[in-house]
Amino acid sequence: MGEQVLEKGALYVVGTPIGNLGDFSPRARETLEQADFIAAEDTRVTMKLLNRFAIKKPLLSYFEHNKIQHGELILQRLRAGETCALVSDAGMPAISDPGETLVAACAAESIPVYVVPGPTAVISALAVSGLPTGRFTFEGFLSMNKRSRREHLLSVEHETRTMVFYEAPHKLRKTLSDLEKLFGGERKIAVVRELTKIHEEVWRTDLHTAAAHYREHEPKGEYVLVVAGAEPAPSEQEEYTLEDAAELAREQMEQGLSAADAAKEAARLTGLKKGEIYRLVSGK
Repeated sequence: MGEQVLEKGALYVVGTPIGNLGDFSPRARETLEQADFIAAEDTRVTMKLLNRFAIKKPLLSYFEHNKIQHGELILQRLRAGETCALVSDAGMPAISDPGETLVAACAAESIPVYVVPGPTAVISALAVSGLPTGRFTFEGFLSMNKRSRREHLLSVEHETRTMVFYEAPHKLRKTLSDLEKLFGGERKIAVVRELTKIHEEVWRTDLHTAAAHYREHEPKGEYVLVVAGAEPAPSEQEEYTLEDAAELAREQMEQGLSAADAAKEAARLTGLKKGEIYRLVSGK
């Protein structure tokens, strides 16, 4: 503690716990202690966190319905040289959060913005989903407005990357039903509930089973839905030459596979004939 010195006139985007207060980092605590004031989504929620760690700082509410008016107040204080720590109720501010607008306004005025990383539900859920994580798309919350919701769903109909959605319990049934209709019941999903809390649950299943379950059981808690992407259409799959396939096989052989097994694996990945690949890499 005490090693960090905050820059005057700067905004600090501070991640806070998504459930377990043990995830509150020493640097995050230090930043809130040193800031001139804290911009909070819900001051009552943030006050509980501050009280837990004996932090006393002025709070200014900043949420979706006052972000224009209070955003300008925050900018005025930043221009005057004060330091502001921005927090949300849980997780990283500015991610599916009105803090996005404040950060953009600071960027437009060349006001320094620094990040103090902390827990975030989207990455945490993805990490435990058991689904591919190399490429993914964060879709946030689906709108309840019929037109906006339909447009959003249609935009991801053929998405091949893993998709991550946030959902509230009272909207979960409709969302699972819509996703099942869009992607089909066999599509894999991880239903992640109450991350880092006492009742944390990761349920890896398919959309049909998940939708059917919640038609019979009352959703409880906050949910993150991690949905498998679509299989690439044949036209989207990369076309390999025989030499490409041979190179793949040689890489497999360097890892200890025999020429025959390496050719078989390269054939599986490229769709080319195993025998032709084998002749290239074995010299036979």
